[in-house]
Amino acid sequence: MHAIYSDTLCDLGESPLWHPEEGALYWVDIIGKKLLRRDTRGERIWHWDRHISALGWVDAGKLLVATETDLVLFDTGTETETRLAELEETRSETRSNDGRADPWGGFWISTMAKDKAEGAGAIYRFFGGEVRKLYDGMSIPNSICFAPGGAYAYFGDSDAHVVRRVTLDEAGWPARAPETFLDLSPEGLRPDGAVVDSHGNLWSAQAGDGRVACYTPEGRFMTAAGFASGQTTCPAFGGADLKTLFVTTAAEGAGADDPLAGVTFAVPMGFSGQRANRVVL
Repeated sequence: MHAIYSDTLCDLGESPLWHPEEGALYWVDIIGKKLLRRDTRGERIWHWDRHISALGWVDAGKLLVATETDLVLFDTGTETETRLAELEETRSETRSNDGRADPWGGFWISTMAKDKAEGAGAIYRFFGGEVRKLYDGMSIPNSICFAPGGAYAYFGDSDAHVVRRVTLDEAGWPARAPETFLDLSPEGLRPDGAVVDSHGNLWSAQAGDGRVACYTPEGRFMTAAGFASGQTTCPAFGGADLKTLFVTTAAEGAGADDPLAGVTFAVPMGFSGQRANRVVL
């Protein structure tokens, strides 16, 4: 059963993160400039003065939050933020987008144009207190996730309908040129957020098609979970046994025939996820 985990409607729900030390799900509404948290006791919402898009956990009560201008450490108890690094601060036309912590304690974060201009996006890695650009020339960089053990990183471009894979070195940096892992253009599918489970399968939210599709480590389609909203944006495994798939959705661009667009779903799975990597500061 694809239960509604949160009926709070998000204009652009994204970046679900199961915090393993808190037993809670965090996610964001990029357009609505909100950070949301839910556990068995209820839901909490923090309002921001700028777009936020991606999250990593640092400790109980402490998150790395990617905003349109910087990466910050956010204390959920005191509601205070501490800047960690600048992120395209001088480019008012861009904002942060998809991101995820890597197995080395670093954080990969993408940027894109607010008007979705072609080729304006990039992917960076925050590691050791510094931000380094990895790739540019993308339109809507997405699908950032990591294979178990850190052998590979995955990333994609929704507009190009592709997900790429790159081998990582012993410190988590790209060791060679990326290769195409999925080319979904023949099917017209747009890969949005993605996550890798404990067996190395990649779960891709496919925006506009109301599903999260699973692909083997060899890139073969395995199965797909359908949802009662066409605007699926990003998956994350969570729950005590990491066997619940949480999926955010977006109200932006949805029609009247999609009344659940913007909610967050939770579905029990026969697959188990990886524990979210901690961001090391």
